[in-house]
Order: sequence, then structure tokens, then C-alpha cells
Amino acid sequence: MKLHKIKVMILFGFFASFSSSCSVQKSTSSAKNTSKPTKYIAKTKDSTVAVKPQVVVPVEEDFKVSLPAIKREFRGAWVASVANINWPSRNNLSVDQQKAEAINMLNLLQENNFNAVIFQARPSADALYTSELEPWSYFLTGKTGQPPYPNYDPLQFWIEESHKRGMELHVWLNPYRAHHSNGGAVSSQSMVNKLSDITIRLKNGMYWFDPANPKTQGHVSNVVKDLVKRYDLDAIHFDDYFYPYATYNRGADFPDNSSWSAYQSSGGTLSRADWRRDQVNKFVERIYKEIHAEKNNVRFGISPFGIWKPGFPEGVVGSSQYDELYADAKLWLNKGWVDYFSPQLYWPIESKGQPFANLLNWWKSENTMNRHLWPGLNTVEIKVSDRPTEIKNQIELTRQILTQSTGEIHWSVAGLTENQNMLPTLKSGPYKEKALIPKSPWIKSVPLEKPTLFTNDNGSFIQTSWSSKKIGNVFHWVLFTQYNGVWETEILTLENLSKEIPKSKDGKILNAIAIRAIDRLGNESDYMAKQVK
Repeated sequence: MKLHKIKVMILFGFFASFSSSCSVQKSTSSAKNTSKPTKYIAKTKDSTVAVKPQVVVPVEEDFKVSLPAIKREFRGAWVASVANINWPSRNNLSVDQQKAEAINMLNLLQENNFNAVIFQARPSADALYTSELEPWSYFLTGKTGQPPYPNYDPLQFWIEESHKRGMELHVWLNPYRAHHSNGGAVSSQSMVNKLSDITIRLKNGMYWFDPANPKTQGHVSNVVKDLVKRYDLDAIHFDDYFYPYATYNRGADFPDNSSWSAYQSSGGTLSRADWRRDQVNKFVERIYKEIHAEKNNVRFGISPFGIWKPGFPEGVVGSSQYDELYADAKLWLNKGWVDYFSPQLYWPIESKGQPFANLLNWWKSENTMNRHLWPGLNTVEIKVSDRPTEIKNQIELTRQILTQSTGEIHWSVAGLTENQNMLPTLKSGPYKEKALIPKSPWIKSVPLEKPTLFTNDNGSFIQTSWSSKKIGNVFHWVLFTQYNGVWETEILTLENLSKEIPKSKDGKILNAIAIRAIDRLGNESDYMAKQVK
């Protein structure tokens, strides 16, 4: 379908340029153009055919303009598969029902000007995609290791449908969780049995891979590289589950005696807590480097618990991810081992112990490598009387604090659908207009070529089309139209290659048209502009 469209546009452009170059009329005003169009003779191999020329709007090639900045903001939503929280809603849906649910969610996000989906494709050492490394997920089919019937690849489906709508697809996986307590019985297909030497059973019924075991790190690394290599995804995403929360083991210490003893026997001198943190730190750095080595344009994001340590910043109280999860998230941000960082700031703006603005400002002060800082918002269950207004205010506050690269991720898509006022409040307020993903200037990319732009007079419209020699590098188009000297901007998906543009609108006259291509990292090409006279 794409190739067919491109061929049509190239042919259309040929006739447009042919007519423009052959036209005897170069008047700058249609009122002064009194001569009649002339028929041209096109000679073919077998005959001579009279061709009626298209009327081409007078333009100036490479018209130099000052285009407005394109609106940018990351607007993501988590879609959780674990315990069938979001998708699929049950583990016994038919494939058609699964696809219908996904399409409904994606349409909803697109219609409300979201631009990214954080899709949980690996909730607990299982797969909602075709994998030779781990079994099909219980949450997809109701049986670990059982493929969907008729067979299809859910992750591939989500990627293609997201991209059709101009949205990024970030693959969310939990690195260390081996089995969820809601994931049915542990079967012979489960990684709990296949990797029993590195799996630990917790007192709440969950199973966890030992984060310090080299075999754990190697296995998860292979899973990530496999995903990045085989799928046209936009990012890999980890959440806050590193070492498990203390409640998962009923307050008892994590039982990693085997790997701890091996470390001590090898001459290790770190304390047990520092050793655990060091293992996670090295793993995070490794994953970041391996992702970019495989595909440089694929980003790596982490969404840690919102508090690094109590007292940072002053007055903050609550759990310490540094001491409980052995996650030194501040270090990862300091070192630039992420492309985006989304601390889960799930408390109200007016919270005394966890004030939203204070925490976000503190994380901003630690963002020494200028990575993207997009907070996670608790759209589902933040404890306030008017949740939509609170979330709207948090978005606006985030914009004030993070002026250069703003954005947020909503936990979760259910928070957008279960409260009937949430989406109307966002779309009539902060999400009124579409926005592109902010650029990632630290990631090197090949510059996009300037697109071509064709314009033909079509009565009360200017028939406009565009393309690019290397269209595979394009993710969006941005169309600019100028009426009475004022520019309007429209963000379009890749498959939009033409548009009828009114010559007049609301009493205003069309002056100029311009087009820009946008790549997968949000980088802009040079523009092509044409003046309408």
C-alpha cells in the first residue's frame, strides 16, 4: 500500500513539474493573466496525443520563510498486561477480541493527542510476542507456553497499529520478576523451572531472579537484545521492580546467600547492600550500552520509585528505593545511562510528605546529563477529590519546571477511561493540540533529506502533495500553512502524503505552504516551502 501511494505521488509530481516548467504564464497576479491555456503535444512511441495542461498555482521554488517552532511534549500511557490489568482484559479472549481491545485503546489515545504507548510485553519472564527465549504469557492465553490461536504476534500488532497512528511504542519489561502470584500455577514451561538455579521463591508466592547472579544478567540481556533486534520498537522500558519490595518477602531479607557467598569467596569487599546496588548499577549500564550498540535510535527508559531516599529533598518522607530496592536511580540519571527517566511521582501537588513540585525539582537538579525527565502521574488512583483537575495541574506544573523537554507518562490507560471527565479535561486543556516527541540530541542520527512539495490549483483548493527520497527514515510530516501572514501547523502521520488546502479560510487568504519531515528521534529535516500568489 505504501509503495503504491509513493508511486502515485511521484507520477503526480512529474506532471505537476512538467506543467509548471512548460507553462507560458509566469504572471504574479491571476487578475492580470488574460491569455488562455494552450494545448501541448505529447509524443509517444506509437502516436501523438493532445494533452490538456493542468493549471498550476504560481509559486517560488525554495521560498525562504521563518517557520514557527513545532510543539513538543511526551504524552505516554502505560498499558499493563500483568494480572490482566489493562490488556488483554481477560486471559481467555479470542484473538479478534484482543485485537479489538487494542484498537479501541490506541484510537482513544490518538484521538486525545497522546503520542506514546508503554506496552508491557514481558510481565514476568514470559512473552506477549513470539520468543525462543521465554514462553508465551499466561496473561495472554490462560496457559503458560500456549500460543494464541489463530497464532499471531501481539507485540508486532501493537507496534504496527501504534505507528499507523503516529505514536511511539515502548516495550516495557520487568527484568527480575520470574513469576507473578496471579500468573497461574508454575508449570514445566515456566522459567521458574527452566532457570531454577537462579530463581528464588518469595513469601508472597512470587518468584524472583537473583539480580546479582551473572546468569540472570546474561539471560535478561539476551531477552532485551532479541527484542531490539527483531522488532521495530522505539524504546525499551524498565519500571521500579529491581530487588523486590520488602513486603513481597514479608519483611525478610532477600535470600541471595549463594551469590553473596560466591562474591565474598572471590575476594569482594563491599557491604552486602553496596554489592547489591553495584550489581544493579552495572546491569543498567550494560543494558543501555547494548541497546544502542544494536540500534542506536532505540532509547532506554526507566521509571523508578519516585523517592530516592527520605530527606531528598528536605522534608520528603517515605520508602527508600536506595535501601529497599537497592536501586541507586540517582546514579543512573547522573551517569546518563538512560535516555529518559520517569520517576513515579504518584502523590498530589499539596502532599506534605511527598510534594510533587519539590520532588520533580530535585530530580531535575540531578539530571546533570540533560536526559529526558518525564514524571509518572497516578492518573488511576491519586488521592484527591477532583482527579482530572489534579492531573491537569500536574501537567501544567511539569511544563513550568521542565521548560526544555517536557512530558509525562500516565499510570495507566485505565485512569484515562474509568473517570469520564479525565480525557475531556486533558483534551480541552493541556492536550488540546498534537505534539511531537522531544528530540534526543545526544543520540547521533543521519540527517533527513529535504522533502519534495508539489502544489496544483484545484479551484477553491490547492492540491498539495509531498514525499521524500528516503521515506523509510520518516516518521511524521509537519505541514505549515500561512493565512494572512499567520502560520498554522499540522502534525501528520507517515502515510499522509497529500492534502487539499483551502485558498481562503474564515475570510483569510492562503499565502504559503511548507512541509518538513520528522525522523524517529524527533529530528527535523530542512523544509520545502512554496509561496501562493
